[in-house]
Amino acid sequence: MKYLIVSDIHGGIDGTKLIYDLYKTGEYDKLLILGDILYHGPRNDLPNDYKPKEVIMLLNELKDDVIAIRGNCDAYVDEMVLDFKIIDSLDFKINDLDTHIEHGHFIDKYNLKKDLIMYGHTHLPRLEKIDNIIYFNPGSITIPKGGNKPSYAVWDSHNIKIISTDGEVIYKYEY
Repeated sequence: MKYLIVSDIHGGIDGTKLIYDLYKTGEYDKLLILGDILYHGPRNDLPNDYKPKEVIMLLNELKDDVIAIRGNCDAYVDEMVLDFKIIDSLDFKINDLDTHIEHGHFIDKYNLKKDLIMYGHTHLPRLEKIDNIIYFNPGSITIPKGGNKPSYAVWDSHNIKIISTDGEVIYKYEY
């Protein structure tokens, strides 16, 4: 299966439009959103392209294909305007890997025995294998940190790529 993966949208319309267009033209099976969908949160500056109402409209068009994880900036009231459910975490097999998906703000509280742990929260892209576990964070599409570019990820069969919004492949992992 082919997944388009994004995290930490924080109400930014520019990144959302890019993800929307990619999804519509890329023959993806699912859009995975790893939290912090509509609000920027108290620790982040207001994004220049902050337009949560427009973000809602675009994401709702993809509602049947979205798997969304609740981030620390997501409120239960967001589900009143989003046409898809937001869940706390998810454990399932993706492209032959036993995978745990969450936002990441509670990641240290678990002793996870998975092949891959996918999360957002830090706004830092990461794709590395440590002690037989792949740690995977697509970075932030709206508010990147650590000098990184805005980014998202594509997971197609046995190939994971983190890609900047200007098309540069930041990390690639094949298994």
